[in-house]
Amino acid sequence: MQTIEEILRAKKIKVTPQRMAVYSILKKTDSHPNVEMIYQKLKPDYPAMSLATIYKTVDVLKKVGLIQELSVGEGGLRYDAKIRPHSHVYCEICGKVDDVEQYPLNELQDRFLLEKVKNETGYDVSIVQLYFFGKCPQCSINKETKARGA
Repeated sequence: MQTIEEILRAKKIKVTPQRMAVYSILKKTDSHPNVEMIYQKLKPDYPAMSLATIYKTVDVLKKVGLIQELSVGEGGLRYDAKIRPHSHVYCEICGKVDDVEQYPLNELQDRFLLEKVKNETGYDVSIVQLYFFGKCPQCSINKETKARGA
């Protein structure tokens, strides 16, 4: 398995401390952060790093296939270093995003299904993403507590 450094070098992309730091944050978290969240995590160790640098970095990491970009409908993008196909669930109350592991997207990326989509729409599908929306367990508990007047 190639390291991030080897992958970047193979694509003729410079390995920088900023790129390594952003990737490290994404690799170590399951919270699917947006650029602002990544910026806040890196700010103590990289006070000179700008939001623009983080935007450019996630774009580079996405283009070389090291991360995936998520659009859960909140007006911004989230990022995930787990690049194998999987679904996500989004809490409409607090904005939390979690992985859904039990239902792999391999079935949705089946060539036969993609060919059916192409025949119906004319689109050559390159990526399949599936999002679930609802209320996370913590927000459900908080709503029940408020409803009881506690």
